[in-house]
Amino acid sequence: MAVPATAELCDAHAALLASGELRVLQPMFKAYGRRGAFAGAVVTLKLFEDNVLVREMLTVPGAGKVLVLAQNQGWAGVVVNGCVRDVDEIDACDLGVRALGSHPVKSGKKGTGEKHAAVHIGGAAIRDGEWLYADSDGILVSSSELSL
Repeated sequence: MAVPATAELCDAHAALLASGELRVLQPMFKAYGRRGAFAGAVVTLKLFEDNVLVREMLTVPGAGKVLVLAQNQGWAGVVVNGCVRDVDEIDACDLGVRALGSHPVKSGKKGTGEKHAAVHIGGAAIRDGEWLYADSDGILVSSSELSL
C-alpha cells in the first residue's frame, strides 16, 4: 500500500482537521526502523512499563495494521508513547517505529495492561480501529481511512 503524505492529507482534508475527526499528534516522536512512512488501522494497547502484551501482540499477524502503545508478523508500524531499546536491532527491521526516545533499561514483565483500549498520546485520543498515518512530517489519526 502506498502511504499518502501526511502534509497532503492535511491539505486535502482541512474540514476533517477543523472538526477534530482528523487529529495531528504533537511533534514529540522520534523515528526508528527502516520504514520511514507507514499507515494502517490502529490496534491499541494500554500499558505501564510492561512489554509482555506488546510481545504477545506482535506474534499475531498484523495484516498491515499499526500497533499503538512486527516486521515478521506483517505489522506496518508501532507507535510507542514511551521509550524503546535495542535501537540498532529496530533500525535493521523493515518496520516503522515512532517512540519518545530510547533507554537502555528493560521494561517490566508483569503482563498487565489492556488490549483494544482507548489511549491518549501526543495530545490526541486514539481508539482501536481508527487509522494512523506516519511519515517524516508527523503522525495523523483519523476515525476512518483517508485517500487523496
